[in-house]
Amino acid sequence: MSATPEQTAIHDLVAGDEPLTIEKFAGKTDAQASDVLAMADKLGVRMVDLKFTDVPGTWQHMTLSNSGLDEDAFSDGLGFDGSSIRGFQEIAESDMLLMPDATTAKIDPFYSERTLSLICNVIDPITRDAYSRDPRHVAQKAERHLRDSGVADTAFFGPEAEFYVFDHVSFDQRAHSAFYEVDTSEAYWNRGAGFGRRDVPANVGHHPRSQEGYFPVPPQDTLGNLRSLMVMTLEALG
Repeated sequence: MSATPEQTAIHDLVAGDEPLTIEKFAGKTDAQASDVLAMADKLGVRMVDLKFTDVPGTWQHMTLSNSGLDEDAFSDGLGFDGSSIRGFQEIAESDMLLMPDATTAKIDPFYSERTLSLICNVIDPITRDAYSRDPRHVAQKAERHLRDSGVADTAFFGPEAEFYVFDHVSFDQRAHSAFYEVDTSEAYWNRGAGFGRRDVPANVGHHPRSQEGYFPVPPQDTLGNLRSLMVMTLEALG
């Protein structure tokens, strides 16, 4: 599988010499707002992406120009509409604040414009208290309880990043029918693709047999370069 222009741009970024995380840029783990602003200036950041999660745990975000980020944003917060987020506020009390965490700053490699990513906590704009439904706040309370109770001082989480790469996915659930369909050029059911026809892509190589696609080598394995790019990106981002 040949690299797309987007994949080439990501490779050039993560394989380069620029520090893409605040820890690498500042050389410390307790970075402050001034360090983030210096990093944004040094690396030519144009946009800032503020990330948080809703109650079910799905990532949410809002983006602003780098010119709108200053040191006060890290202490005063940045306003957003909490009524648009699942499980948060009613529209009559929708004003909420995002508090960027300077220690989470990193360059997001998936934007065409140079973008700085910051994970945020959610707080109440009136009381300035942490928002009780903010999943990040809940996790931080759990960590504090772990330490205060004497059970442990560190929590380790090891997610298993297992997934499939498909060329096509479709699904629907209707009143009278339901279906799903997946397809990939690697699949064994495409061994006969193009036979007797010239209006569809032809089969161009061998395919792993059913249940034999876990450890094959090229040319059956066509996604080695993509996996390498994923690993390089994860390493570059800490």
